[in-house]
Amino acid sequence: MISQIAFLLLSPLAIASPISPEAANAGAASVNPAAQGKPASEGVTTFDGVALANIKDAPSVAAVTAAAIDRTGWTCTVDSANDGDPCTNVLDGDTTTIWHTQYNPTVAALPHEITIDMQASYLVGSVTYQPRQDGTPNGNIGGHVISLSGDGDTYTDVAYGTYIDDTTLKTTTFTPTNGRYMRLTALTEAGGRGTWTSASEINVYTAAGNAPPPAAGNGAWGPTIDFPLVPVSLANEFSSGNLLAWSSYDPSTFGGSNGAQTITATYAIGSNTVTSALVTNTQHDMFCEGLSLDFHGNNIATGGNTASATSIFNSAAGGWTKGNAMNIARGYAAQVTVSTGNTFVIGASWSGGEGGKNAELFNGNTWGLLGGAPVAPMLTADAQGVYRADNHGWLFGWKGGSVFQAGPSVAMNWYGTDGGGSQTAAGNRAGDGDSMCGNAAMYDAAAGKILTVGGAPNYQNIDATSNAHIITLGDPDTEPTVQTIGNMAYQRIFGNSVILPDGTVLIIGGQVYGNPFSDDTAQFTPELFNPADNSFTQLAPMAIPRTYHSTAVLMPDARVISAGGGLCGTCATNHYDGQIFSPPYLFTGGARPVISAVSTDTVGVGGTFTATTTGAVSDGFSLIRMSSTTHTVNTDQRRIALTPSGADGNTYTLTLPDDAGITMPGWWMLFALNDGVPSTATTIQVTAD
Repeated sequence: MISQIAFLLLSPLAIASPISPEAANAGAASVNPAAQGKPASEGVTTFDGVALANIKDAPSVAAVTAAAIDRTGWTCTVDSANDGDPCTNVLDGDTTTIWHTQYNPTVAALPHEITIDMQASYLVGSVTYQPRQDGTPNGNIGGHVISLSGDGDTYTDVAYGTYIDDTTLKTTTFTPTNGRYMRLTALTEAGGRGTWTSASEINVYTAAGNAPPPAAGNGAWGPTIDFPLVPVSLANEFSSGNLLAWSSYDPSTFGGSNGAQTITATYAIGSNTVTSALVTNTQHDMFCEGLSLDFHGNNIATGGNTASATSIFNSAAGGWTKGNAMNIARGYAAQVTVSTGNTFVIGASWSGGEGGKNAELFNGNTWGLLGGAPVAPMLTADAQGVYRADNHGWLFGWKGGSVFQAGPSVAMNWYGTDGGGSQTAAGNRAGDGDSMCGNAAMYDAAAGKILTVGGAPNYQNIDATSNAHIITLGDPDTEPTVQTIGNMAYQRIFGNSVILPDGTVLIIGGQVYGNPFSDDTAQFTPELFNPADNSFTQLAPMAIPRTYHSTAVLMPDARVISAGGGLCGTCATNHYDGQIFSPPYLFTGGARPVISAVSTDTVGVGGTFTATTTGAVSDGFSLIRMSSTTHTVNTDQRRIALTPSGADGNTYTLTLPDDAGITMPGWWMLFALNDGVPSTATTIQVTAD
């Protein structure tokens, strides 16, 4: 761990893009903890309960310039430059000079590119781009690609995405890659003001040594995706296969007075582009929301900064609509879709007052209180009291409209959603304690198996655990079986878990010591849980820390995106990016199977359909429900292994489990597996009838 901390402090990972003074004044510096029910020491300004004195300020531009590789002797070439604004201005250390593409007598068309020859090969780990500082935003780079080359002819893309349209320093960090030439290609002008591009300074950062080859069987980290916000929430879009991300009313902070909007971004996986949109029509700041996907694949976002609001994102329509308000104002809610099609929510004292956050149920139109489903049995013994004790419950929709609460409290419970609701104690997780901001994942829904890992007794300022357990569910209201298994290699709080097509579970990111808005004690090495022997295997380490407010989800191509962290105004731990991880199964040497056709793209619970592949499939198929995640919680994801009941050549007959509590209706990704290698997914909607 000492080496990890040293790496963080000495590398450009600690450099982040600060927000503008105006945004900072509207955000972190103006947070009133008392008004939001947050604990605060007298006379100390806090940010979500953390003293601002403990949050590291982002470095100045001058400090960043001094820390970069010495640019003496570097040269540059561009596709276009206006007279008097050559590309050498980005290498002169003077933020008052700029490179600007031609705009007189004619305007040069996008895309534009600048290529820097560093005159020697370096192990490059990050690039900073400083927009012009003269008060004119024209030419700020939006959509972009960063590429490296050893010979100036063959380039490898290491990052792409979209920068925020402001004057702050932009940092892109990626897996260290050897290169002599760095190319920054501008695809769009950030504000859509024209087809020009400008830059004040560009710096490149390195680490000593050569890029190590990836260890066999450990997976690999790929390109970085720059977002124009900190992606605190992520969700699969069924209609396009894209990913939807959002932060708060501001790209980099929360808690300000302008709480009736949310800034979102869409990552188009196929084109590697990121676009942003400001959502105002729902009058909802969706930061710290409860989140789940309904039977139709719609995102249901509840509470948070706007503590009573409900917003609904329709993937097919590509837009948000305003839903009816909840009866109880909430922030940091536990929320899950149940087998009746309703949405169950409970807890959440981060906003909207503290305590008494009993359950309620949403039928897609109205909310109804469930007086028989109290929150008290699932509270942790957090040092900060109920403000934290009812946060981020681990919920699973199960048979007969029931909800199983697996944690983070050591006490587990069953909740019923019929009538006025009900609650039945379900025992404790043997050998565990309260595990706030740990993870739980239903990796084998047909068998009712849930993996739980990590977390801590308190929300913050405490060591995390490496504990791991398997919970096996039976019928509702019966006590499940709890098995203590060998611990993870690392302690983790604020990490994420992602169920993979082969039934393994990727555990990623987190910290040893829970400290929101800090990357100290970050865990860079992911682990892979294998249910065959309940073991954990360490995988290829990542380059970017993913701690508080980080996210991770499975993509349709069987890779994983790990994103975000921060959202703390001018702090140095804002991570405006995600990075793609290719799991070990993509490096076995086996060809990926291909699903060429399915007999239907809509199938009912318990229904039968066929899937045709271009070659033999040795390991059957798996269904993984599309998911949404925020604040370590993903109550949507679950996996069902499908063994063919018959085959006609390469056409296989598949039958779904006949209980909606297992095969939760909604949109699922269907994967074929051959010799452990998954296909790219085909999307299927499971319906309730």
